[in-house]
Amino acid sequence: MPSDEKRGATSTAIPLSPSPAYTETPRYRNTAPKEYSRLNPKRWRWRAWLSIAAITIIIIIAAVVGGVLGIRANAYPNYSKLNYKLQDTYSGNDFFSNFDYFTGYDPAHGFVHYVDGPGSTATNLTQVASNGSAILRVDTSDTNATTGRRSVRITSKKQYTSGLFIFDILHSPYGCATWPALWLTDPANWPANGEIDVMEAVNEGTSGNQITLHTRNGCSIGKHRKRKQTGKALSYNCYNGTNSNEGCGVQGPTSSFGAAFNALGGGIYAMELRSAGIRVWMFARNAIPTDITNKSPDPSTWGTAMADFPNLECDISSHFKNQSIIANIDLCGDWAGRAEVFDQGSCSGLCTDWVAEKAESFREAYWEFGGFWVYGAE
Repeated sequence: MPSDEKRGATSTAIPLSPSPAYTETPRYRNTAPKEYSRLNPKRWRWRAWLSIAAITIIIIIAAVVGGVLGIRANAYPNYSKLNYKLQDTYSGNDFFSNFDYFTGYDPAHGFVHYVDGPGSTATNLTQVASNGSAILRVDTSDTNATTGRRSVRITSKKQYTSGLFIFDILHSPYGCATWPALWLTDPANWPANGEIDVMEAVNEGTSGNQITLHTRNGCSIGKHRKRKQTGKALSYNCYNGTNSNEGCGVQGPTSSFGAAFNALGGGIYAMELRSAGIRVWMFARNAIPTDITNKSPDPSTWGTAMADFPNLECDISSHFKNQSIIANIDLCGDWAGRAEVFDQGSCSGLCTDWVAEKAESFREAYWEFGGFWVYGAE
């Protein structure tokens, strides 16, 4: 703005006594153009309006996407209460009569010979103890098992597509070269009908239990999905073609398997298979819910599961069908036999050499089951 603008010409004569009423009326006022603010919308050009419109659209899209992602991340299935009724019991002297014995080539490439029913009974690899518990063990008599050591793998004759499974575990196997598992699958249609590993570990089992799902393509558990579990998620893609059949796993505490688990008297593992998802709980021997001991289990009262596999990116009902209960103790194989897995801690050398030569080291390599109970939703 100009600082000294002219006001027009005035007379050069100095009046002797100017009238008090006289006032000079300038010919021009201070009328320099005003500088309009850019914040005044009335002065915006079309380009400014386009920029504002574009920014507004971006903000709206970001808000919508953020809202959708937030809703998606917080989505969770409705694990509504189901009323369960006892369907099948596996216990006592009849325990093994409910199972078939697997005797073929080990699909997991273990250094093992699975023995049939009569053979396992004759060699004391399976037995019903005086307290009614069922025991499966690895042979400890052969001191030169150069072609593999004898062990047991049993598969339930009955199959299930849903239900609540209660497993009373008195002792879990552990020791160098061992690969024990308590799991469910449809052996004739794997991986099409899925696999649920309820208890699984290798060697000394000091890392705790690993609960894992294995499926055909199209099943995963979102890394950022809401889950209600106490265990640690290890992997998220359940497809068996990912990372050499890694599956989607959850790690339990160190007390959930092996010597630490056995020292507490074992405990109860409970697995619920339903369309909403798959959940697994573990209860220490001194903390078993009364509804389990009373044969009226109600998972809605049990609190947070150890592992939770919600059906958000995996259609549970289509990926898990015709599940048989399987218990086995593999030796070496695709997991325990890997050099980077076996040669740790007290385990050393080649896994197969250990199996062949160290018969006495398998004294703790046995399952002891108090019984299994399967419940169906009414």
